[in-house]
Amino acid sequence: MMPVEQSAAQKAYGDVAPGLADLSDRVLFGEVWERPGLSKRDRSLITVAALVAGYRHNELPGHSRRALANGVTREELTELITHLAFYAGWPAANTAVPVLRAAFAELDKQPE
Repeated sequence: MMPVEQSAAQKAYGDVAPGLADLSDRVLFGEVWERPGLSKRDRSLITVAALVAGYRHNELPGHSRRALANGVTREELTELITHLAFYAGWPAANTAVPVLRAAFAELDKQPE
């Protein structure tokens, strides 16, 4: 029997909060992210904006990588941060910049 690959939620907190990991997998990423009303690209752009505006920087690295994988461009992410500096506050935008820098650097390291 092949080992089952753990989801990101299971790896991050499944040992402490298995119910939360299960809800993340089934409801958030299973149902909400799969709804037909918005593309995954648009959901990613909205999610990153909400995380920056809400100062939710723990979740921002993973969702920045996900946004890039879902087709949001680097330019769009940097424009998002610049735009939010005026709506969510300069510190929120400024704190997001190093997170994006790291996501871009990680993407640059990946083989094509």
